[in-house]
Amino acid sequence: MLRLNPEQLVFVTERHLATLTTLRADGSPHVTPVAFMWDAATGTAVMTTERDSAKAVNARRRGPDGRAPRAALCQVVGGRWLTIEGTIEAVDDGATVADAVARHARRYYPLEPDEARIVLRLTADRVLASDYMA
Repeated sequence: MLRLNPEQLVFVTERHLATLTTLRADGSPHVTPVAFMWDAATGTAVMTTERDSAKAVNARRRGPDGRAPRAALCQVVGGRWLTIEGTIEAVDDGATVADAVARHARRYYPLEPDEARIVLRLTADRVLASDYMA
């Protein structure tokens, strides 16, 4: 499991948005702004989205080799930036969604109930960052 260093951990717990890049079926990038929560205990970034969103569809698509899809999450604030790369999965079980909704409310704002809401979980295996955070 990948762990962030102290500077990186502080940065990803500040209240900012990020961009999530997933890959479409043709291999081209799909980039969208997201709110996310870092789970230091599991080395994952957690986001909520709707079941049929493009990023959710991309997160469920296995590669031609059968491997899990990859994604990148990038938070940029002024000259500070951090990119988390790894595998992404769509999770729709109730407990995981409820936990993500509660985390979102603590970091950003409460979400309206939505039966179509699922969780995207990016399991980090690589981090790139501004020099001071490297």
